[in-house]
Amino acid sequence: MSNIPTPHIDAKEGEIAQTILLPGDPLRARFIADNFLDNVRQFNSTRNMLGFTGTYKDREISVMGTGMGCPSIGIYSYELINFYKVKNLIRIGTAGSLMSDVHIKDVVFGMGACTTSNYPNLMGLKGTFAPICSYFLLEKAVAAAKKLGINYHVGNILSSDMFYGPYKEISGGMDWSDMGVMAVEMEAAALYTNAAAGGANALSILTISDSIITGESTSSYERQTAFTSMMEVALSLA
Repeated sequence: MSNIPTPHIDAKEGEIAQTILLPGDPLRARFIADNFLDNVRQFNSTRNMLGFTGTYKDREISVMGTGMGCPSIGIYSYELINFYKVKNLIRIGTAGSLMSDVHIKDVVFGMGACTTSNYPNLMGLKGTFAPICSYFLLEKAVAAAKKLGINYHVGNILSSDMFYGPYKEISGGMDWSDMGVMAVEMEAAALYTNAAAGGANALSILTISDSIITGESTSSYERQTAFTSMMEVALSLA
């Protein structure tokens, strides 16, 4: 019996491209499809997690929301890798800055993903797995950012299971910035873990939407529509 469609993705075989962008917000997936892609067709609306495939500069690419947190992106990325055979998974999302020199609207490439989640431990390894991105995608993303003149940073990020709470509580009781961790988000560690287990490439490209250091923030509308630099870099990886 075929595993396609899955319980969470109502796409037929061949409807999802080899490269997919994964925003947390399904409305951002629709925004990208409407404003950046040609020949768009929708492949998923299950649980209102919108997914689209189209072309960007004549190259096929897909985009689909994942929801928030490691368990949610864990489900979608697992099904995309293992059942739909997607090879390149690029998370595009927002993050909170943990450093004074990482500013609002800067782009961060998550080279590694520390985590307060237990997700990597559930793989049953006899040790601690270090979730890291694909260098293949990172190298291409950095080259694209340089070409576009984008203010970017490359380094460690934190995937937290907690959104609300004091800074040290969100950061798991440690000052992560002292360890060089630049920003906090909620999904990359699970994505990198699934990609490693499934032999796929993964990268998290994040726009700084707020600063835990300064208290600056952006609006929900800006988070949905305004972070075009991040989107352009991600689309160039198709």
